[in-house]
Parts: sequence; structure tokens; C-alpha cells
Amino acid sequence: MQFTHYGGEAALLAVDLVNATADGAPFTPETLEPLLAARGTTRRSLTAGEAAEVEAWSHRLAPCFGPRDPEARREDVNGLLTEAASKPYITVHDGHAPHLHYADPALGPVAHIRAVTAAALAHVICFAGHTRLGRCARARCGLAFVDTSRNGRRAYCSVRCANNDAVARHRRRDASS
Repeated sequence: MQFTHYGGEAALLAVDLVNATADGAPFTPETLEPLLAARGTTRRSLTAGEAAEVEAWSHRLAPCFGPRDPEARREDVNGLLTEAASKPYITVHDGHAPHLHYADPALGPVAHIRAVTAAALAHVICFAGHTRLGRCARARCGLAFVDTSRNGRRAYCSVRCANNDAVARHRRRDASS
């Protein structure tokens, strides 16, 4: 499965933001900067207040992942799109081919993060399928992921969780024998 930048890296940024709240630690500019850099976000220098806004946004993104009724997921993502209130425009810069930008640079990094992550989730739903926004099936994990597998049947956030779950099932079968 292939994604555009907004459907791929921005969708993975949404996953990273949702999963960053799993440990309960508040977002800080220092913890967000490497996460944003890893996903190609160019404007990643945030204030403490902006980091708090991104954390609040991550809580809004979280319900979009995992088993959901398709209509409920669409409503959630449409709500994010409305809240992000972006105005997409076509641009050419740095020698790249024409492409879409989803937020006016003058609005700041938080508006950019909100716009691209909302657009990315919409992109995944429209072009890959709503079930591609998953949650790990391992009981003690539950991390969010975007299913980029060919057949769209991924159930775990990582190979490690899949293996740990398989070992646990095997041990339960052996114990009950």
C-alpha cells in the first residue's frame, strides 16, 4: 500500500502523537521536536503552550483509531477536519513537483500539525479504507497504528507485539492441555 506524504508521514505523525500520550507524560517542546523531525515536519520548534495544544489535539485524534463503526469514524475525522479549518493550496518549492499544503504557514506550527494530521486520516479512510486505522490487538498494548500491509489485515502495532501475543496463546494452550 502506498501513501502520499500527507497520507503517509502525516498519518504516521497522527499515530506518533496518539501513542505519545500512552505513558501519561505531558508533551513538552523537547519531547515533541524529535517526533516531529522524524516525520518531516519542518516547523517543529514549539513553545510550551503550543506543545500543550498539540497534546490536546492528540487526544482528539485518539478515538479515530481502533475498531469503529465506519460512520462514527467518518464523523470523528470530519470533526477534526472542521476543527483544523485548513485551506489547502497547491505550491511548488525546493524543486519539488506541484503538491498540496494544508495550512497557511503564517498560522504557525500547531495549525500545520492539526491540518496535516486531520487531512491524513481523511486520506487513509478515503483511499485505503477506514479499517486501516487500527489499535494493537495485544491485550496490554493498545497502541495506534496505520495498517500499511498489502491485505489490510494487520492486527498488531509491531512484530514484537504479534510475537508476544502468539507466545502467550501458545503457553495458554499448553497450560490447558
